[in-house]
Amino acid sequence: MSTFTEKDYPALVPYLVVQGAAKAIEFYKTAFGAQERYRLCATGSDTIGHAELSIRGHVIMLADEMPGRNTSPTTLKGTATTFCLMVADADEAFARAVAAGATVIMPPCDMFYGYRMAMVSDPFGHQWMIQHQLRAVSVEEMQKSWNEMSGQCPQSEQD
Repeated sequence: MSTFTEKDYPALVPYLVVQGAAKAIEFYKTAFGAQERYRLCATGSDTIGHAELSIRGHVIMLADEMPGRNTSPTTLKGTATTFCLMVADADEAFARAVAAGATVIMPPCDMFYGYRMAMVSDPFGHQWMIQHQLRAVSVEEMQKSWNEMSGQCPQSEQD
């Protein structure tokens, strides 16, 4: 049996609440290559109180929605968070996610900031930006492109 200690966790870990955590785990395995670290279920129940996955060495925690934790995108009718998943090939990862049941938000395209990016919604309502780098782009070049697309943006205090 595995034991996980503080050194097995990064400083920040996303925690997803879904309706159907067991199905979500299988989706994340198929769509994003996740590996299940473990899951905790109540005796005689398939309700997952806590589970942990690893995607390319990064931890994601998840659980079924339950009283006191009514925060799934299904219940909230949307999500305020998008996960950015860096991959070797955005087109391949996008196709795998869609084949596993994700809904297309935006098909793969080359972006002004030097990445090829696509967006999907998983079957549980969470949004995923899937991307890989095409070329290095300076902050100044990104700002210039952003300005051309959307108008001027105030400079940060670091400037």
